[in-house]
Amino acid sequence: MDIFHAVILGIIEGITEFLPISSTGHLILSSKLLSLPETDFLKTFEISIQLGAILSVVVLYWKKLLVNFEIFKRIVLAFIPTGILGLAFYKIVKTYLMGNEFVVLASLFVGGVILILFEVWYSKKEILKQVQSLSSTRLGDDNEKSDDLEKISYKKSFFIGVFQSVAMIPGVSRSAATIIGGLSMGISRKTIVEFSFLLAVPTMMAATGLDLLKNVGSFDSNQFGALVVGFVISFFVALLSIKWLLNFIKNHSFVSFGIYRIIISVVLGFFILY
Repeated sequence: MDIFHAVILGIIEGITEFLPISSTGHLILSSKLLSLPETDFLKTFEISIQLGAILSVVVLYWKKLLVNFEIFKRIVLAFIPTGILGLAFYKIVKTYLMGNEFVVLASLFVGGVILILFEVWYSKKEILKQVQSLSSTRLGDDNEKSDDLEKISYKKSFFIGVFQSVAMIPGVSRSAATIIGGLSMGISRKTIVEFSFLLAVPTMMAATGLDLLKNVGSFDSNQFGALVVGFVISFFVALLSIKWLLNFIKNHSFVSFGIYRIIISVVLGFFILY
């Protein structure tokens, strides 16, 4: 891997990290298209570079993450399932799933179908709710619709973390898993998207830290240079991506992302597999 490859992958990571299209899946498939050899460093790069994008969340949301203790407690609780399962299955994921284009393509396709079907179900649910709006009490409502992160219950915070853990499978998309989980439990779209942003911080810090701890001794100076470049590029691109997504969700569902996932899995599947 050279600096050019690091820049390209950094841009891809920054754009895709917070969109429900799987940044890891895009990095793996992009590496295949760039004909990069599947080395331990490449796998580490595809994990570690995500921390650059995640740090953009710290810059934009540091008050909510570090100052608001109520939000902090919910983020920590949501991280626990992913932390435990991630540690338990780290070796399996790194050895057999990372770099596996078949797994990524299948996950992108199936995830796209699920995202579309979920949005259809969710829109019908919202229409029904509006019809029944004369009643001020909604079954199972814990006041998440106030758009306050602090009002997400501890129970729901934990289960959001359970949903996120599914994203250990490359191509699933961490953001898609958490957003679907949150919406299905009655949390508003804006709130769960922001919660997903914040939950990414401890999740990717832990994943990157664990991977670097196990592999950092085998990297040379050129590889470190590529990692730094990709890290910095992904950070700045992600700042723009976050702001774009927050504006996008004001008037749009995630159906377009589901369609994109299906198309990209079919198109790239043709080029990579054939």
